[in-house]
Amino acid sequence: MSDNSVPGSLRQRVREFINTCVIPREAELTADAENIHHLRVELQLEAKARGLFTPQLPVALGGLGLAWLEASELFIEAGRSLLGIQALNIAAPDEGNMHLLHAVASQAQQTRYLEPLVRGEKRSCFSMTEPPPGAGSDPSMLLARAERVGNRWRLSADKWFISGAVGAEFTLLLANTDVGATIFILPMNAPGVTIKRIIPTLDKFTPGHHCELEFDNVMLSDDDVLGQPGKGFEYAQIRLDPARLTHCMRWLGTAVRSLEIAEEYAVTRQSFGAKLSEHQMVQDMIAQSHIEIHASRLMIRDACAMLDRHERVRHEASMTKVFVSETVGRVLDRCLQICGSSGISEDLPISQFWREARAFRIYDGANEVHKMSIARRTLRRAAARLLEPVA
Repeated sequence: MSDNSVPGSLRQRVREFINTCVIPREAELTADAENIHHLRVELQLEAKARGLFTPQLPVALGGLGLAWLEASELFIEAGRSLLGIQALNIAAPDEGNMHLLHAVASQAQQTRYLEPLVRGEKRSCFSMTEPPPGAGSDPSMLLARAERVGNRWRLSADKWFISGAVGAEFTLLLANTDVGATIFILPMNAPGVTIKRIIPTLDKFTPGHHCELEFDNVMLSDDDVLGQPGKGFEYAQIRLDPARLTHCMRWLGTAVRSLEIAEEYAVTRQSFGAKLSEHQMVQDMIAQSHIEIHASRLMIRDACAMLDRHERVRHEASMTKVFVSETVGRVLDRCLQICGSSGISEDLPISQFWREARAFRIYDGANEVHKMSIARRTLRRAAARLLEPVA
């Protein structure tokens, strides 16, 4: 996509912001929650001043009002730094929660929860995944339960790998009820809500970590129900399809940046009497990476165009999630290999990107589950074709 496809050459402005304001701050980044919060706040102020904040949200909410196709390249540019997505307020899980709240929440809920989230004043989390034997990639295994007690709801649930829970203002929580799966909005400081532990993981730089949570007889009102009771899985899909695509955009940005670094290393590093860039095996890795990144961009653009036409993208989002997540893994690994000892060091960000991106093939549905769903949908269509009358 050329710069001209984004109004006002916003893509170039985002790239300049990432290069001049965000990347120079990466040396300050640690896994400490306060450190991440401090950097996030400072960079968000600068992004707001430059008119780059929340590009995907309507102007009425304080965003730039861009369509998905237009915003996608800005997400990729911001993804060139782990801090870039925080600066533009487009990081998970907040970005997906904003989309869902904007689509479904009542005006009162939007005022209380969505508007501070859009302004970057608060963070949130999304509580769906559960310890075994509860829900993971298979949401039908959901064990969380909310039952009616008079005119209230009593919620009991155990959730884990809940990203961003420490310091989050509220969570969107999926639970079973007598009328079906339902999403509740509840403050993280509500009585009965406990962060049991921070789960040690391969990735280290998610604000609020990944946590195990306990919800012990939490009392809620009808005002805490998102939308209508019983439509939880439907609402979750409203969130998940675009969220899978925005994950693709952000992580593709890390692959783009890593390839830039590896190429610069290859044209300067001498080995066996020649520059690395002159060795055919290195050229093959670089060429293959460009091919796969280009294909990833096209898949993202196609799905975004469908979203902008208000079409369902469940099938396309699954295919894109699988392809892009595996592309990112391959590209990062090649770049790390090209850079050798420097690649695995902390002198370059590639090893950090590699660790942070590895989980992408697992969350938002493990790739193997997506492949199974893709095949099943495709085979159902094939079976239906056999039943069609011959013209």
